[in-house]
Amino acid sequence: MGNKIRIKMADLNIGKDGDILITSGLGSCVGVTLYDSKSQIGGMAHVMLPEFPENKDDGNPAKYADTALDMLIDKLKKAGASKRRFEAKMAGGAQMFKFSNSSDKMRIGARNIEAVKKYLKKSNIPIKGSEVGKDYGRTMEFDVGTGKATIKTVKKDDIIL
Repeated sequence: MGNKIRIKMADLNIGKDGDILITSGLGSCVGVTLYDSKSQIGGMAHVMLPEFPENKDDGNPAKYADTALDMLIDKLKKAGASKRRFEAKMAGGAQMFKFSNSSDKMRIGARNIEAVKKYLKKSNIPIKGSEVGKDYGRTMEFDVGTGKATIKTVKKDDIIL
């Protein structure tokens, strides 16, 4: 058995066969995995916001869907994974609170989901599993050896993607 590698909020990391990548606290945040089954190298990002703001010079790029996924792909390729074989899975993006106005700014979960899907589509990376939206938080565990993601919630049984 390999390592349990914890991915904090606004962070990312990669692993190899035997490693388990874990992120918790996925409310409006989205957990995204990228996996190359041939090399058995995979990675996970914990995305907080849709896109890196133009007016920020020193923000944490792992916090945003567009820059976090760029970083994750680079890290995976350097480890020997092939972008051509990447498959993605995603979880989270919940609407955790009800707001009286339906301002698009307050739909962070939905905007995160849209941003991740748009990035993956543009990058020709297929989404092989998804457990997103709704109104509850999640924990995502990704077994790099098998490519299986387990989504744990308080509201229902574990979901295997």
